Amino acid sequence: MAKDNNDTRPPAARAGQPPASRRSEIDSFVERARALGPRTDGKRGRLIFALDATMSRQPTWDLACELQAAMFEETAVVGGLDVELVYYRGLGECRASHWVSDPTRLKGLMEKIDCRGGHTQIGRVLEHVRKEAKRAKVDAFVFVGDAMEEKVDDLCAKAGELALLGVPAFMFQEGGDPIAERAFREIARLTGGAWCPFDAGAASQLRELLRAAAAFAAGGHRALADLSKRTGGAGAVKLLGQMR
Repeated sequence: MAKDNNDTRPPAARAGQPPASRRSEIDSFVERARALGPRTDGKRGRLIFALDATMSRQPTWDLACELQAAMFEETAVVGGLDVELVYYRGLGECRASHWVSDPTRLKGLMEKIDCRGGHTQIGRVLEHVRKEAKRAKVDAFVFVGDAMEEKVDDLCAKAGELALLGVPAFMFQEGGDPIAERAFREIARLTGGAWCPFDAGAASQLRELLRAAAAFAAGGHRALADLSKRTGGAGAVKLLGQMR
């Protein structure tokens, strides 16, 4: 898709990579984050994993089915993770699963869903996250999508409510649609989360992003910083570079 001609950021920044001038800041942030303690409440992390399941997303849905176990890999040592799957598709269908703690069960749920044509329903997803967070703490919200066909101001208002509830949104964008990028970036900014693009043809990108978001949900900034330092994973570095 065509890029936004008004985007004057350098190529590295447009690709989601932190500019060289910020690397020392990121290193400093990692050190500060490492000083934070792990979860002390004895509870498991809770992450809402939401996906656009409209027809254009079928290849990435299949990819996410294969990679979703990555979200659980880093979490056992910092308290574990429970995940709720949310998706929308077709003419107004938007559903949520039960909370699950087993990657096999989550994959099984995802494999039962096929993508169908329709418009985006990001507003309904954000409203669902808000309701869940009011019932019990939600540590992070992950969204994977490629488009935005709603009123961005309405989405931003809902994102502001998530910010008040302490739910950071990790907006992972497939492709380069500039309208979606502007909306996803603003939702991430308002909630204190992060926006990152990925190429559906590079499975490792999405795997690293899911893994990093799950580490944060289970153990906070320290777990994310530990993952970045231990593996040097680009996904963790991208998130740390924005969560300031």
